[in-house]
Amino acid sequence: MNQLNILPKEVKDKLEQGLKLNIIDVREDEEVAEGMIPGAKHIPLGELPARHQEIEQTDEVILVCRSGNRSGKAQQYLDMLGLKNLKNMEGGMLEWHKL
Repeated sequence: MNQLNILPKEVKDKLEQGLKLNIIDVREDEEVAEGMIPGAKHIPLGELPARHQEIEQTDEVILVCRSGNRSGKAQQYLDMLGLKNLKNMEGGMLEWHKL
């Protein structure tokens, strides 16, 4: 695993330890309606160009989508804009729901 990714289990473990995480969910509204990781902020992928300034620059910014594909695209885009410490949650919500 590389430093640009994080596993859903790692995210869950950190939340269970009471850590405040900076999670950005880039899925669409209808997907988010089915459930989100507690504390996540919803910014659909298509709205990132207009809303990326809403993302707080913290030690770790975790990007989440359904499978890890769109969050990977978000990661590349935000990296290009100069945001730091971006992590893509591998497997996305599909893997999260298996935990």
